Amino acid sequence: MGILSSSVSLTRYRIAGEVPDQLQNEIQNRLMSYKFLDIDQTSDERSFGWVCFDDFLDTRWKTAGPHKGSYLAFALRLDTRRIQPGVMKKHLRLALEKARREQKERGRPFISRDEKKQIKDRVKQALLSKTLPVPAVFDVAWDVSRHVVYLGATSPKIRELFEDHFTRSFELHLEPLGPYFLAKNLLKDTEADRLDQVEASIMA
Repeated sequence: MGILSSSVSLTRYRIAGEVPDQLQNEIQNRLMSYKFLDIDQTSDERSFGWVCFDDFLDTRWKTAGPHKGSYLAFALRLDTRRIQPGVMKKHLRLALEKARREQKERGRPFISRDEKKQIKDRVKQALLSKTLPVPAVFDVAWDVSRHVVYLGATSPKIRELFEDHFTRSFELHLEPLGPYFLAKNLLKDTEADRLDQVEASIMA
């Protein structure tokens, strides 16, 4: 669900370190440099990148810019091609049976391991080229004044993808604002070390 939905699951981050003042003037160019690239006409398994918050098909921010008052809003789009295991198994078996017949006609009794791998790769690429990628979009809201970033996702894989792409795009590092970091921010420097000594308690 998107950030503007009535309910949404969020991951909160804070930006570690200083944010250069000139970065605000570079945001759209940086988003464009790391934008989503369409793979509909390819056999690539995955593609990801930034898209417009208001329209996930817009990778040039013609619909609306990323600046929304004191926030920056954009989205991470991830397109993935998946081949169903049963489909792969069927077509791989057909390809191997055909290869065995051809090998037998040439007087060769078996298919080598390398040949099987090559056949499997060819089958996979052929199936990928016939499979449409499935898009997924994850909203991002960046509170510029507080240096807090909200991601509309909680999946560990999506979080890792987002964190890496954010760092590449803006040369900034994110720290997740979980209970540990929130508590650390509330404590004085002399007390923060005590958090590392806290042990979990069984409440039931």
